[in-house]
Amino acid sequence: MCELTQYDYDLPQQLIAQSPAVSRTDARLLVVSRSRNSLEHKHIRDLPEFFRQGDCLVLNDTRVVPARLIGRRTRTGGRWEGLFLEADEKGLWRLLGKTRGKLAPGETITLIGACGQEEIRLYLGARQPDGTWIGRPESGEETFDLLERIGWVPLPPYIRKGRMVEADRESYQTVYAERPGAVAAPTAGLHFTDSLLRLIEQQGVTLCRLTLHLGPGTFRPITSKSLADHKMDSEWGSVGPECVEKITACRSRGSRVIAVGTSSVRLLETAAGGGTLEPFTGRTDLFIRPPYRFRTVDALLTNFHLPRTTLLVLVRAFGGDELISRAYQEAIREEYRFYSYGDAMLIV
Repeated sequence: MCELTQYDYDLPQQLIAQSPAVSRTDARLLVVSRSRNSLEHKHIRDLPEFFRQGDCLVLNDTRVVPARLIGRRTRTGGRWEGLFLEADEKGLWRLLGKTRGKLAPGETITLIGACGQEEIRLYLGARQPDGTWIGRPESGEETFDLLERIGWVPLPPYIRKGRMVEADRESYQTVYAERPGAVAAPTAGLHFTDSLLRLIEQQGVTLCRLTLHLGPGTFRPITSKSLADHKMDSEWGSVGPECVEKITACRSRGSRVIAVGTSSVRLLETAAGGGTLEPFTGRTDLFIRPPYRFRTVDALLTNFHLPRTTLLVLVRAFGGDELISRAYQEAIREEYRFYSYGDAMLIV
């Protein structure tokens, strides 16, 4: 049994970033070298000096949807808050919701838009065993178009208690976001700009895109008594043939696969679950924890993660317990900014 206390650490409240750096590339970067057992202080704009010609940089191109919903119970007028999770081919939504009192199947929620106006009604169906609800919006609009019109950016609660400002619509999105479906951002990717990516490509680094739609469980602390008892949420992802070809070619020439974010790592390792990397489309609930042998990833760019989360467990498994623990203490001592809008580390 693994003691979860080893994944605890104390973080001063003022180090939790409430907004991004003024310029994405101005974020600080702690470079963690496993071979030299060393730490080096840099900035995101310095990333190109750590990449080599022939490397492959893997990006998660999921797009965060404005999944936070605000409304009133049509019957009682009581406040209701919800989180859209996904929609099926029939237009039925799966969502989380909370309100005072007890919701009943068949109730309707009057959703409220960003300007405070009443928009549409959401009909609630059955509550599922996992606590989610099935709902149907009273609208003929396509789901993501509707969410863009009435939804709010689903910030994690440690950023302004989840309350968005208009700038978050751009800030909480990678510049290469393409496929909508995430309710949490792949935060390591928030540091890139188009110009930085062009500079990296000009160095002879291949860019490879995959998609993993991050769900709300990505920030959830582990509450089980041991890592082995923790159940990961299932998330949809896709690694296409083109991405597989690029990574396979990269490895065959002896170059490195550099993953941007833990989401990229989890999906690549899922796609390589049979021993070799293959195209993959489907759901994954892979929980990477020690001991684990990584099959596809040689380096990792990642933000600083909350205690007792699966993200921190993955990073410690990749970088080594002692070294990553030391890196976190160094980052706290040097007053790095933590979590989604915070600074990053590059583990090589």
